[in-house]
Amino acid sequence: MIKRIKALLLPQGDETRAVGALRDKDELQVAAAALMVESALMDDRFEAAERTKIIELLKTRFDLDDAAAESLIETACERVDHSTQLFGFTRVVNDRFSAEERIELMEMLWQVVYADGRLDDYEASLMRRLAGLFHVSDRDCGEARKKALAQLGLEA
Repeated sequence: MIKRIKALLLPQGDETRAVGALRDKDELQVAAAALMVESALMDDRFEAAERTKIIELLKTRFDLDDAAAESLIETACERVDHSTQLFGFTRVVNDRFSAEERIELMEMLWQVVYADGRLDDYEASLMRRLAGLFHVSDRDCGEARKKALAQLGLEA
């Protein structure tokens, strides 16, 4: 926090660039978490199983501890509440994730929508939109779905 304040007051230097890199990382984490929260909310129910799955995925993907993952999910929930569109979140992901990382994120999102054991029509629609926004092919999206189902112990 102090570094961020210093960055605002000091001229551009190594410390400021480091803080900027941290902010970019934070924004990427928030964007990914927000998309997971959005996918969980598509069926109008944010169930405990979905929240648990999101926290597990965030901890694994971003190497976070429990407190940091909880904080990230709370921030993501706030951002989703104040957002009217997905574009801001998907833009951050597209700018900072490679094609392979976007496919991995699709797999994570599939795990979230299937965390409650079922796929709602609205969730399926969201996943199709996100695949398009992430420039993930139908084939890669289908493979990500299969991997997610296998990871959850569900049948395709």
